Amino acid sequence: MWPLYAAGFTTAFGAHGIAASLGAEAGVSLLVLGGLLALYDGAEVLLKPVFGTLADRVGARPVLLGGLVAFAVASALYVVADSPGWLWAARLGQGAAASAFSPSASALVARLSPAAARGRAFGGYGFYKSVGYTLGPLLGGVLVRVGGLRLLFAVLAVLGVAVAVWAALAVPVVPPLPKARQTLLDLARRLADPVFLAPTAALAAATAALSVGVGFLPVSGRAAGLGTVATGAAVSLLAATAALVQPRAGRALDDGRLTTRTGLAAGLSATAAGLACAMLPGLTGILVGAVLIGAGTGLITPLGFAALAGGTPAERLGQTMGAAELGRELGDAGGPLLVAVVASLATLTYGYGVLAALVGAGAVVALGCRRAAPAAPGAGPEE
Repeated sequence: MWPLYAAGFTTAFGAHGIAASLGAEAGVSLLVLGGLLALYDGAEVLLKPVFGTLADRVGARPVLLGGLVAFAVASALYVVADSPGWLWAARLGQGAAASAFSPSASALVARLSPAAARGRAFGGYGFYKSVGYTLGPLLGGVLVRVGGLRLLFAVLAVLGVAVAVWAALAVPVVPPLPKARQTLLDLARRLADPVFLAPTAALAAATAALSVGVGFLPVSGRAAGLGTVATGAAVSLLAATAALVQPRAGRALDDGRLTTRTGLAAGLSATAAGLACAMLPGLTGILVGAVLIGAGTGLITPLGFAALAGGTPAERLGQTMGAAELGRELGDAGGPLLVAVVASLATLTYGYGVLAALVGAGAVVALGCRRAAPAAPGAGPEE
């Protein structure tokens, strides 16, 4: 599992490490900067389902290794050719490569872990992705300060190669499984089934809240007269809480102390409460909001992925993980956009409130849903 955890760290570190440093180094207009930031996520939205389906067809391991190598090549591209045009190409290449190895890594976590330990496996995977999200801006800023943006891209190139070699040596060959022919109508029915839709919607809501917390809690802090240290600490607290909760949530699922349905409902409720606390003025509201959002997303992430793995035929895991990752990317983009639109019409407080209401409604639906995704063996009854 360790090389797969390292792959999760790589995509998170690459996304946030560069995104946090582009504004200082690119020297371009806000419009162009926004385009550079959107390239990575845009490539993932378009390509993750494609590469997930490819992983089912040829095997997840080749797609994982190819994506990691492509990530290293794309990163090295900007190191060799230091120009604005090549920066665009490198960023697009990184996003496309992450679209290949991210859902493949998720599918391999599901294939290589016993059903009774799937919660732990996805809890560990989510933990290391959260570590990448947390350390990306910090380490990326240090690297850029020491050697500029090219040094950061060079480190990412080395990281991609190192993880690819590690995965090639340690990850066993997992051949694709035979599967029945699937029509577009069959795919639509499967993706509309609550077994897929409920955990994916919860994952999208969690990602939306996480992105809003990272992006807008510092804005609330500045409005309250807080310095960058305090606002940065709030964001770090959010990410650290999410990282710490995920392995524990996975163990609780495997041990039968938590079910998928109640866990997702509790996670959505905590996330909604955190967004509501962010509406309160001052440092207390920001810190409590960060902890609750982090705890809620930390609950949802491993349970959501374990539910998807448990409710998906093994031969379709790549396709399911790619589609679920697409849902997360839409939440990642849609949450901040919704809050920004509401804040522009009213205030940021109302933006938090609208998203809190939506996430809270999702918690009510999750708790009342009778057809929940099956829990891992040993996780106890759903009702």
